[in-house]
Amino acid sequence: MTTLPHPGTGEPFASPVPPGTGWPADAARPRTRVARSSDDVERLAASSRSLEQLDARVTVCRACPRLVAWRESVARDKRAAFAGEPYWGRPVAAFGSTNPHGLIVGLAPAANGANRTGRMFTGDRSGEWLFASLHRVGIASQPVSEHAGDALELDGVRITSPVHCAPPDNVPTSVEKATCSTWLVRELQLLEPGLRTVVTLGGIAWTQTLGVARRLGWEVPRPAPRFGHGAEVELRTAKGRPITLLGCYHVSQRNTQTGVLTEDMLDAVLARLHNPIL
Repeated sequence: MTTLPHPGTGEPFASPVPPGTGWPADAARPRTRVARSSDDVERLAASSRSLEQLDARVTVCRACPRLVAWRESVARDKRAAFAGEPYWGRPVAAFGSTNPHGLIVGLAPAANGANRTGRMFTGDRSGEWLFASLHRVGIASQPVSEHAGDALELDGVRITSPVHCAPPDNVPTSVEKATCSTWLVRELQLLEPGLRTVVTLGGIAWTQTLGVARRLGWEVPRPAPRFGHGAEVELRTAKGRPITLLGCYHVSQRNTQTGVLTEDMLDAVLARLHNPIL
């Protein structure tokens, strides 16, 4: 088995990275239970007793054959710029606080970004924009996110996604989104007691989050609220707690390079994660 040194620790790893072999922040172990179908996802998500257990199970999921094949092929046939690094090549778990008041919901890992580094929005241009903004508004401990284990921390905020594997052409299928969103259902159940604000990056994240909220029995306005940058909706949990849902244009290169999303626009929304009443 060919191994390559981790860019931060120097420890050798295969690509994809086997669970429990020492990759920084890998919550899984060799015997972590593996979901191989949508039914497995339903069962293992529902029985996850903690965020740590949920994250571990997410990172070994093999329920979507197309996504498994793609993420692992990218990990083996690396982009030339990263040919000397190991690739994570597994589903990417959420990152950040385990008791957050704020949640950021993206879309899916980038093939040569989070699929390589094993951490949400780490290792690509989108992440450069996101973490720089989170640092400017006082949430991230540093403005760059280079690799798992680089000491980056988030204050009171967690980053997750409705799809945890890198999809071909960055487009998950409807079935893949439906299967993977079950992990998000359980994640929101575990986070709900302290959660106050959710920021969705892009229209797909907005729609998926509203769908998950309905599955949890939360009160969602009808007709379905429309996504837009700065869009704001009040949701209410099954226990009647208000949670603010905010829309934000995705930090994609297309948006940031064309000026559709500026630093000021991004900062204005992400600052709400620290100061919900702004």
